[in-house]
Parts: sequence; structure tokens; C-alpha cells
Amino acid sequence: MPLLLHVLHVVGAVFVIGPTAILPMFALRAIRRGDDEGLRGLTRSFLVFSIGSVVVAAIGFGVMSTGEPDDNWSMATPWIAGSIALFAVAALLNLAVVYPALRRITRVGGSESGSRLYPLIAGASGISALLLVAVVVLMVAQP
Repeated sequence: MPLLLHVLHVVGAVFVIGPTAILPMFALRAIRRGDDEGLRGLTRSFLVFSIGSVVVAAIGFGVMSTGEPDDNWSMATPWIAGSIALFAVAALLNLAVVYPALRRITRVGGSESGSRLYPLIAGASGISALLLVAVVVLMVAQP
């Protein structure tokens, strides 16, 4: 079971959390092109992957709880605590800033609302992506 959870966590990180860093870039492109239909699909996909990323994080807690006793991992381990904090901020940015801004554009449509919200989406999603890179570094390096 511990191996299965570990595999699910790593695969989820790649195939579920990864798209949350990439989909906003495609959404920004759709905004620039005025592709309302494409933006609607990307917004829905972004929400699904963002919620899925929280599930992947929950699986990570399962991995931590089934670890080898010699690992001495806990939520107080600095690299784990740092990863949790950074991921929480990234998920919050995605679900509380990026998604609502994308959703607002899909509801209103048009380039005016898109151009007004474009910097917010670009900035928040860029910070979120950088935070996710930092999480990967901490998970791999385990300093």
C-alpha cells in the first residue's frame, strides 16, 4: 500500500498538478485571440485540475503517514512543512484568484473584461507556477 500511494502521489503531481501550471498560459492565449469557446473549456479544465491537485496533496499525507519508521518524516519536518505551505499558497492562488478571474471573463465574454483581468491571471498563475516548482525542488532534494 505505501508503494501504491507513493506512485499515485508522483503520477498525480505530474499529470494533475502539472496542468495547473500550464493551463492558465493557454487561457491567456485564448483571451488574446478572443476565443471565448476555447477559454470556457480551459476554465473548466483548470477548475477540475485545481481541485484534483488538492486530492494529490491529500494522497501525499497518506504517503507521509505510511512511510518507513527510519524516515522520521512528519509535518514538522522542514522540507515537508515548507512544501505544504508553498502548495497551499499555490492552490489558494489558483482557486481564489485565477479561476474566478477566468470564470468572470467566460461569463461576460469580450476582450474588455479579458484585457482588464489579464495581468491578474498572468501574475497569480505565474506565482503559483513558481511555487509549484519550489515544491518539486523540496520534494526531490529533501534538504
